[in-house]
Amino acid sequence: MAIACVMTRASSGVEAPKVIVEVHLSNGLPAFSLVGLPETSVREAKERVRSALINAGFEFPQKRITVNLAPADLPKQGGRYDLPIAIGILAASGQIPIQSINQCEFIGELALSGQIRPCSGLLPAIIAVKDDQHTLFIPLENRHEAELVGYRDTFFVAHLQNLSAFLQGQAQLPQLDTTPQWIEPEIDEATLCLSEVIGQYQAKQGLEIAAAGGHNLLFIGPPGTGKSMLANRIMPLLPKLTYEEAIEVAAIHSVAGMHIKPQHFLERPFRSPHHTCSNISLIGGGAHPKPGEISLSHRGVLFLDEVAEFPRKILDCLREPIESGEIIISRAAAKLTFQCRFQLIAAMNPSPCGDADDARATPDQILRYLSRLSGPFIDRFDLTIDVPKLPAGALTSTHAQQPETSFEVAKRVAQARTIQLQRQGVLNSELGPKQLEQVSLISMDDLQFLEQSITALGLSVRSFHRLQRVARTIADLHGETKTTKAHLAQALGYRAMDKLLSRLSRH
Repeated sequence: MAIACVMTRASSGVEAPKVIVEVHLSNGLPAFSLVGLPETSVREAKERVRSALINAGFEFPQKRITVNLAPADLPKQGGRYDLPIAIGILAASGQIPIQSINQCEFIGELALSGQIRPCSGLLPAIIAVKDDQHTLFIPLENRHEAELVGYRDTFFVAHLQNLSAFLQGQAQLPQLDTTPQWIEPEIDEATLCLSEVIGQYQAKQGLEIAAAGGHNLLFIGPPGTGKSMLANRIMPLLPKLTYEEAIEVAAIHSVAGMHIKPQHFLERPFRSPHHTCSNISLIGGGAHPKPGEISLSHRGVLFLDEVAEFPRKILDCLREPIESGEIIISRAAAKLTFQCRFQLIAAMNPSPCGDADDARATPDQILRYLSRLSGPFIDRFDLTIDVPKLPAGALTSTHAQQPETSFEVAKRVAQARTIQLQRQGVLNSELGPKQLEQVSLISMDDLQFLEQSITALGLSVRSFHRLQRVARTIADLHGETKTTKAHLAQALGYRAMDKLLSRLSRH
């Protein structure tokens, strides 16, 4: 019977559903029909496969060829189906043994010469094939993605002739047979060190608390005070990713058409989009939905510099993903979910002139400028820290004590994170209200003090819980089991935006 079934994988967000390529050869006028909801790039596979088979020295059957991509209700796009279609035709026409493709999956785009070109977004497919314990054949140029997963039953193919010879037992193909070399990342203490930031002790302390508890942080200050410099230096304070977290991150980058080098596999992503970016580039989407900047910063940091220059509508789109840790993109063709559990760091000037004390801007003008950030968006920040101008003589003073390095601060951050994960399994920033009540151990008097402070500052119930989480992180950094009034007072000290708005409203 002139029929063959070949397994491959589709791309649906960070999922890789299985697709069966069914090829049937029948008598009749020569024709090539492709069915199964193929989009334009897949329908064009007919011409690529025909030329590739002929130029690689194979016989193209002069029969009625029907190719079905099942399941029929799953949209198919891209050139990744070229190789399985070609293998199906060869197997159905008896040019390769049909039993040689059992329990095998093929992914790759064909050149007209028969060479096999790389495809984007293969990492989710490699992970799915590993779970099913099938043999996988992918383009040689996608080797870097296979090395991240480390699945040994992966073969790399450069040309259709080489693959055919291998399936007939006449040749060998390169195989993934080495352990990936990313287990021991290089540690460079000199890059992006906190000791390079002169002064700004409160901002450094806030950065340490944010790193320890995974809290969102907003720096407010005049131009040139070191806000962006501080934000970049959160990366050496954060621990390396675990293997499972790194695979999540790499899969999202793979779907976006980006690849992570093995030496950077365990590093947390740091994304800093410009304030002119579009809604789709930040959140994700498009005709064929792709992850945006918030998903590309999953398990890492999203830094929004000059956050007041971003359109308010775009910033408000971040409110739900910050809370839920995922973004659901609904389109007519598909409904995809991308993970986006990121830490938000932002920086802004307190005034359109740069400095809140600048006489060129009236309090009303400053309030209009600050109103570019909606109240609910500002509410998502656990800490808002003032980064003031340095006092006279700070730049040239030789008597100042030696500032701490990032390496020293990172040790305290790692210790605090270990305490949190052993106690509740998540960082303090992810604690729900009930968990927070169980781990904070705050006395009723201290809670009443916090409630009075919240009322005086005009803050929301969300801020009431966020301040408790920050106070819990401060207690963990000090190695204390209970959250005290001193910790709550310190957490209240990191509310620069509320104090600025309160000061302006009194004018």
